[in-house]
Amino acid sequence: MPPFAAQQSLFRAYDIRGANQYFTSSFIQALGDAFATLYNTQDSQPSLNINASTSVETKQNVVVIGYDMRIGSEAIARTLSTVIAQQSLRVIQLGLVTTPMMAFWAAQYQGHGIVATASHSAKDILGIKWLVNNKSPSSSEIKTLYHQLTAHHSCHAYPDNQANNPILHSENIDNNYDSKLSIDLLEQLPTHQVASVYIDAIERVFDQLLQHNHSLTEASQRNTHKLDLVIVIDCMHGATGRIAQRLFERFCRHVIFLNDTPDGNFPLGNPDPTEPNRLNELQRAVVLHAADIGLAFDGDGDRLMIVDNNGKIVTPDHLLYLLARIAITEHPNSLSDSLLASEVLFDIKCAHHLPRLLSELGTTPVISKTGSSFMRQQVQHPDNQIVFAGELSGHFIFNDSRFIPYDDAMYAALRLLHWLDQTHNNINDKKPLADIIQSLPTIVSTADHYLPMPQTTTTDCSLVEQLTRFCHYLQHLVDMSTHTDSSSSQQRKNPCLPATTCKSSACTCATAKAQIALKQRHELLPVGTKLSCIDGVRLDFAHGFGVLRQSNTSNSLTARFAGDSIDDLKDIQATFAALCRPFNAALAEQILAIPAE
Repeated sequence: MPPFAAQQSLFRAYDIRGANQYFTSSFIQALGDAFATLYNTQDSQPSLNINASTSVETKQNVVVIGYDMRIGSEAIARTLSTVIAQQSLRVIQLGLVTTPMMAFWAAQYQGHGIVATASHSAKDILGIKWLVNNKSPSSSEIKTLYHQLTAHHSCHAYPDNQANNPILHSENIDNNYDSKLSIDLLEQLPTHQVASVYIDAIERVFDQLLQHNHSLTEASQRNTHKLDLVIVIDCMHGATGRIAQRLFERFCRHVIFLNDTPDGNFPLGNPDPTEPNRLNELQRAVVLHAADIGLAFDGDGDRLMIVDNNGKIVTPDHLLYLLARIAITEHPNSLSDSLLASEVLFDIKCAHHLPRLLSELGTTPVISKTGSSFMRQQVQHPDNQIVFAGELSGHFIFNDSRFIPYDDAMYAALRLLHWLDQTHNNINDKKPLADIIQSLPTIVSTADHYLPMPQTTTTDCSLVEQLTRFCHYLQHLVDMSTHTDSSSSQQRKNPCLPATTCKSSACTCATAKAQIALKQRHELLPVGTKLSCIDGVRLDFAHGFGVLRQSNTSNSLTARFAGDSIDDLKDIQATFAALCRPFNAALAEQILAIPAE
């Protein structure tokens, strides 16, 4: 068996994550060597100069390393620090931080950083996220790291004293790696400095925004201005609890905190604000305190969900729109023609109203594959025109040069609070959050629902591939029905399009066999239906949308449907069920059974 074969499943589309028993000391040590090799091959890059007072120019590559509140995360971070520092890299230990704070500090140097975190996952899950030159790794780069790790293992033996108790603990961390490493090679930034520099950078953003809005002119007034809102914040015992009070009380007059003590045991449930009923406590607290808004952060602080002043959860589609609106109206070039070519990125699971709403803002809506790392890669592309990016799961990125282009939930929340405070202070347009949401189009939707992956034979292409080919087939039959009979006849002889060729020469997908009456074609894909296959199958109809795609993080399908009304929603679910039935009848019934939120 190849080395670390059991750990291969940890290397996922976005990060390294999985059951804690796989994070053995030998695996972490080998991983540290692989990271050191990766960072040593990078050319020294200048910092992003987000905070000129602390940005450091150095020829030596610097790696910042932090960890979340999970049991085992600190020990993973310390082992990685020790191993990496042995190999001519300068390591700066950040302590307990959010993932966006790691990204912020990485940007002060060459953009290299690691954080031991499993984000919003259950307490028995551990994980690692990292940046190279301020960029998240692609799925292929994550696979390459695994292969480098296994190749290096063959020429280096690692002790594994914790084989029967693989969760590393800080009290015996020094025994986990046989080293004469001098402690001088490891820098530990004081906790107050890690937080203060981050908060100061955000304060400068607020100062810029207040100048931009011409709401205050004197610097002394700007520095003392606090948002006059009542806010309830649920940290869900995650890493944001370490800094949330200090950060939000710096900018807000009235803040009530829930579950702000970091606790890797997660006594109230997983630190995932998108889980059903997970925001019940926050909703009750907003109503009890007559608050203007409720905020919820996930375990590592890169995802945001909100509750309006009536205690109602705001759908992520609406939140994404509001934040995009803020990014556009408060952009430094908002009065310039250069913003006319701006784009807003949203993932394929977002509702059908969003592209139209974004277009009304004067920006170009751009659909993206699901995954915050995919979004970051597109935002960071040098030729992009993206001013904002967001996805249904609560990742939001401001790309306006005011702050680092990273999905930081606390920063996004403060931008929302600042904007909401401005609307409260505007006598001509003073609206509570619930009224603002009420003015947006109604969305009746299902949650982002996980479905078991249907089994196929080894010679078949996947169900998503089959459905993709089938939808292309139907779409072309509908399109060709408006042309001559000869053209339609020719198309029927070759329904499988070159762009959707099966990966298996022995494919048995039903596309080539399908005989669909013209009437049924138009029922399944009415004229004007938009088909997108960049990530599964998405269909946009006149009164709703649906998407079915393969999960990046588990062996399952994810589905979401939305309509203007409950009847529209049910019709769209019925359409997807009819499309899937030729391939898997059980899946069709599961789609019909998904309830509306």
